[in-house]
Amino acid sequence: MHPEDSVLLQWYNTSASREKGFTALVSKYQQPLYWHIRRMVINHADADDVLQNVFLKVWKGLANFREESNLYTWLYRIATNESLSFIEKEKRRGLVNLDEEVVGTTAQQQMKADPHFDEKKLEWKLQLAIQQLPEKQRVVFNLRYFDEMGYREMSEVLQTSEGALKASYHHAVKKLEEMLRES
Repeated sequence: MHPEDSVLLQWYNTSASREKGFTALVSKYQQPLYWHIRRMVINHADADDVLQNVFLKVWKGLANFREESNLYTWLYRIATNESLSFIEKEKRRGLVNLDEEVVGTTAQQQMKADPHFDEKKLEWKLQLAIQQLPEKQRVVFNLRYFDEMGYREMSEVLQTSEGALKASYHHAVKKLEEMLRES
């Protein structure tokens, strides 16, 4: 556990400073969690909604946090699960087609509608390619590449083996290299 996180938990667990501890936790993790969620759900407003749900769950569950894992991996697990739940809910509502190829197309349309989108920039080409990956590969790639998370931590977040994560990341990188060469 990071020393800063221990202090945050101590603040939170003292009823007199619970709000101060939670505010410090939100301040520290809001931006990285937002971008993790945003890369999954694409839309800014949706990412804000999911992030709000994440912090509601954290507020309700923090008293029961057992410190068996790192606080940040626990937060990322909640954020990942909330993002995937949001995506599944959108699929059921018919706002997103269940077909992976169509999901990628919808995500591309949302990205292109962003006022900051510039298809000539490599970062946007990469984002468009990432949206074409299968969901698991997309999540693993984002955690490893953008969040610089190690496989052990990813294993805690996604509750799968390190070997499976390494394979998913390898396949994602190969697919992205191929897609970027073609574009």
